[in-house]
Amino acid sequence: MKQILNQLFNHQSLTQHEATEVMTNIAAGKYNDAQIAAFISVYLMRSIELDEVIGFRNALLELALPMDLSEFDALDIVGTGGDGKNTFNISTCSCFAVAGAGYKVAKHGNYGATSVSGASNVLEFFGAKFTSNVDVIKRSLNESGFAYLHAPLFNPAMKNVAPVRKNLGVRTFFNVLGPLISPAKPKYQCLGVYNLKMMRLYSYIYQNLGVQYSVVHSLDGYDEISLTDTCKITNNVGEFVYTPEQLGFKTLKQEDLWGGATVDEAAKIFMNVLDNKATVAQRNAVIINSAFAIQTRLPLKTREQCIAEAAESLENGSAKRAFEKFINIPMG
Repeated sequence: MKQILNQLFNHQSLTQHEATEVMTNIAAGKYNDAQIAAFISVYLMRSIELDEVIGFRNALLELALPMDLSEFDALDIVGTGGDGKNTFNISTCSCFAVAGAGYKVAKHGNYGATSVSGASNVLEFFGAKFTSNVDVIKRSLNESGFAYLHAPLFNPAMKNVAPVRKNLGVRTFFNVLGPLISPAKPKYQCLGVYNLKMMRLYSYIYQNLGVQYSVVHSLDGYDEISLTDTCKITNNVGEFVYTPEQLGFKTLKQEDLWGGATVDEAAKIFMNVLDNKATVAQRNAVIINSAFAIQTRLPLKTREQCIAEAAESLENGSAKRAFEKFINIPMG
């Protein structure tokens, strides 16, 4: 690690092979917290390179607990996190709106590292039990349309660095890696990113992996379609820019999406959305992100059709029923 750190401090990047080796050693517990923190800090001062991302990803997927869910053609809906906006759990709410609309969703997620409430926080608040049991996960997809892959159960390196990430409390390259290391290796992924450089990086990676994807970013810094500003979307077809009004919605204020100061407050907003009792702003943010997720899964559907499906899922209670079925899946 000393050699690697000196190399990085001298403004050199890692080769794909070096990146794979370092991540493999992190997973094996060969470095102490100070070394890991120093290594992570390099990427707080410069952008991660493509070879480094691919090398880290290769190591983590090689070490991950395998999870073959290919029979479901499931979609992953996820944000990189790290946008510093502390929004409510928009992508997790969207998962259940999409599942309620009849699509299979296998979300890969974790506790919040830079926000009050990550996906794991809010699901655990309502009693969700995390598992790596493939039979339970498949039953969850069959019965609720949704399954949750809690990252530390599948990715040992993520577990080893969790305390360091939490203590640093800032965006790290693990935010970049998270969406790329789902053990389910989903063929469909709707991803929110916090800046345009990340959008280009993921688009290039997805194209090389043959994934059907949408990468979304709001130009005021959100890793989702926030409706607070113009958003940019890249997918397998091309790049698109939309104002909220072009998407059929009014422009929101940033405070409209605030996720609260505690997990309890975030959970209350989450349940209000599923109960169809949320504010118009909260509801619309979930609907538009759900719509683009549905269109990622079925690109031939029009955006208007996808918006209507997402809205109906919330309004008729399908999203809430999908959530309740997921929470009540027996673990044994």
